[in-house]
This record gives sequence, C-alpha cells and structure tokens, in this order.
Amino acid sequence: MTRIAHIELDDANLPPPTPEIEQERRVAMFDLMEENSFVLPAREDRAVPPGPYNVGLSIRDKRLVFDVGTADHQKAAEFHLSLSPFRQVVKDYFQICKSYFDAVRTLPPSQIETIDMARRGIHNEGARILQERLEGKVEVDDATARRLFTLVCVLHFGG
Repeated sequence: MTRIAHIELDDANLPPPTPEIEQERRVAMFDLMEENSFVLPAREDRAVPPGPYNVGLSIRDKRLVFDVGTADHQKAAEFHLSLSPFRQVVKDYFQICKSYFDAVRTLPPSQIETIDMARRGIHNEGARILQERLEGKVEVDDATARRLFTLVCVLHFGG
C-alpha cells in the first residue's frame, strides 16, 4: 500500500519532446508502475491517508509540485520543491544524454559504455538530490528516486 498506483505528468503547456525524451519518459513511467516505494511519513497533527497513491507531477511557478491523492481521489499531500538544486544536474544530464544518443549512432561499444557509465553517475546524483529534497515529505527508495528524477528531467526539458 506504500506505493504509487498512478502517475500523471502535467506537460500540457510544454513543447513536444524529442523522440529520445519521449522514450525516456515512457521507460521511466513503465518501470515506476512496475515497482516503486512511496511512503508518506506519519504526522503528529493528522493521520496519513493509506496508499496506494495517485501522484501528479508538474512545474508551477518555477517549482516542482507533487500532488498526492489516494486511490479514491482524496487529497493525501501536496508539496512544492524549488527547482534551483536540480538545475545543474539536469543540465549535465541532458548534455551527457545527447552525447550518449550521438555515440550510439557512431561510436564503438567500448566508448558508448564509458559515456553510459557517466550518464548513470549523473542520473544517480540527480536521484540523490531528489531524495534529499523530499526528506520529511515522502520516503522513496533509490530506484523510485531514479525514475522520478527522469520524469523531473522530462518536465525540465520543456520548462
């Protein structure tokens, strides 16, 4: 019950993604629905609504917004995160992804593997930052943080 059952990205006002960005989005969303851990911490002033949760992810007023509801569409939580801590890692991630996508077309496997290792390292850093920013709001495991970071990048791409 401590999981995301449905996630929706509010990307209605964003430019259309590139095919590569759209593929990253599809994979992250599929993997996230297959396996995730999403735990709202107990609060002294109110009970935590039970999961599974429906999560809306958007960028509003230059803030990353998590809108969390229960399966029966009751509000469970909403939290807003500054985008500032993500800016550099998202920029680095897009640059390394571009290098990776270019490399796949032209370079030998050994060089592609090197670029992919760097890409995973930057991705892990972004997931770590996301976990830090979510501290006290929601607990997510490493794999869930990685997939959510990918979706943050998708929203950042258009924003």
